[in-house]
Amino acid sequence: MNETISLRKFSEIDLSDGFFDSLKSDYPGFEEWFTRKASEGRKAYVQYTSGTLQAFLFLKNESGEPLNDITPQRPACRRLKVGTFKIDAHNTRLGERFVKKIMDTSLYMNAEEIYVTIFPKHESLIRLLQEYGFVEEGKKGEELVLIKNMKQLSADLLKNYPLLTTKGNRKFVLSIYPEYHTRMFPDSILKNEDKYELIRDVSYTNSIHKVYICSMYSAAQLHRGDLLAIYRTTDWKGPAHYRSVITSICQVEEVKDKNSFKSYEDFSRYTNYYSIFSNEEIKQIYDSPTCIAIKMTYNIALTKRVTKQYMVESMGINPQYWGFFQLTDEQFDAILKKGEIDESIIIN
Repeated sequence: MNETISLRKFSEIDLSDGFFDSLKSDYPGFEEWFTRKASEGRKAYVQYTSGTLQAFLFLKNESGEPLNDITPQRPACRRLKVGTFKIDAHNTRLGERFVKKIMDTSLYMNAEEIYVTIFPKHESLIRLLQEYGFVEEGKKGEELVLIKNMKQLSADLLKNYPLLTTKGNRKFVLSIYPEYHTRMFPDSILKNEDKYELIRDVSYTNSIHKVYICSMYSAAQLHRGDLLAIYRTTDWKGPAHYRSVITSICQVEEVKDKNSFKSYEDFSRYTNYYSIFSNEEIKQIYDSPTCIAIKMTYNIALTKRVTKQYMVESMGINPQYWGFFQLTDEQFDAILKKGEIDESIIIN
């Protein structure tokens, strides 16, 4: 079974697949367009499950080109176009994973805005895009034009995704054991530090939302909007000072303690959708009286990992307990700088 999003040439994708029938119906000339893209060597993101095509996404850099074929027209800027986007699935997480692919690509090219044209009948896809900040800004014939501003924040955490503001938000370090970190943050463990490598899909766990469960009751103080520097503890393959590293930045959506759930079944349902834990692991953590569930958005992987050695020797960080602790604004900013995080993600 192949559940990984992969980037494939148009020439490697079967245009006769029934998946494309609705696109052929909606867009006269779709077949000619597809064939032309194949001859140009263009690529699209696809996902197959058990050999069946479930999703197709074509992205195009349209920076420097005004949008003169929509009403109202828009001036040129650094712009990413979602050229074709279709999902055949009732699995919300699949749609979220493709939204993440769109966002990651926009960050890579430092886009000022992203836009997509879409027929009003595709209500579920429109709702998904609106959840992550796309707003109806015009029309192109019978299609709606949805645009996401990548340089402006709203009051809604999810609509801002993946953008962050560091002002007014508390910052913490959250430690995660390597065996869980590998499953939870697959693109944060790549040895290749090229930024482009960080937008590759390397695992089915590469999703916008994460649920981490633990028995560190001190984490119960977290609340919506707090920023988390994810700290992968040592894997004992070398000195801990160099193998323990900060890899990613997340933002807290909500935190629940054991008393927030009516039963283990209630807890299991909540955690199973976005967590990477087995049923046995979930049960073991639930049995702890200090059980905590943290739901967060996975905003970005650091380009370069920040080691424990750097935090101790260069930043003066040396808490009594490395599992969970608060950072000052200055310490958090220093981590972002050392990690060479994409500056376009921070809007202050």
